[in-house]
Order: sequence, then structure tokens, then C-alpha cells
Amino acid sequence: MFEVELPWPPSINHYWRHVGYRTLISREGRKFRDRVVAILAAKRCVPLRGPLAMELAVHPPDQRRRDIDNLFKSILDALQHGGAYVDDSQIIDLHARKREPKPGGIVRVTIRLVEENGNDD
Repeated sequence: MFEVELPWPPSINHYWRHVGYRTLISREGRKFRDRVVAILAAKRCVPLRGPLAMELAVHPPDQRRRDIDNLFKSILDALQHGGAYVDDSQIIDLHARKREPKPGGIVRVTIRLVEENGNDD
């Protein structure tokens, strides 16, 4: 099992930018991804291999209405880029729950390997 606390991510609406016919990660998206990479490096993260289950406890920065699903892509991509797992296609079970707001916002991530027969280890 692997647990990590991440900073508040940009929503998918702010993660990508269109420049001409190209789609790029925005400055805000790159900053978030770089912070996640640094957090994972400090934890000496080794990429998990095999099917994974992930739980997200999402603590928004304030009481504003937000669509929780808009956070998934930036979190999953940043964790992959930082080496938490080889590829986000390994995630076969994903759960998220919005929790009470925390100043600045945070996301608590728990990742665990799932046995091939469907039982968690």
C-alpha cells in the first residue's frame, strides 16, 4: 500500500491549453505535476506494477461547488509522471470522496495492489 498527501490540483478545465492545433499541459498543470514529482521523490517512491485500486480523499480549498471528477486526470497523470505506477491504465478501481474543506486544499491518495483474482492484498 502507498499513501501520499498532494496539493490541490488544477481541474481538467485548467490543466490543458490549446495553442494553435496543439494541446499542451498548462503552466498551472506543469507546476502541479512538478510538485507531485518532488513529493514522490522525497518519499523515494518505486513504481507499483500490476492492477491497482486507488482511493482519493478530496479536501477542497473552500466551500465552492466543484465537480469531483474534474480532478482525476491531473492527479492520475501527475502520479504516473512522478513514478507512483508505470501507467494509469493499471488503475482498475477508483474511489473518491469529497471531504471537509482545508485551507489551500489537499488530496489524500491511497494506492494498493489488487490481486489478479480480484481480492485486495
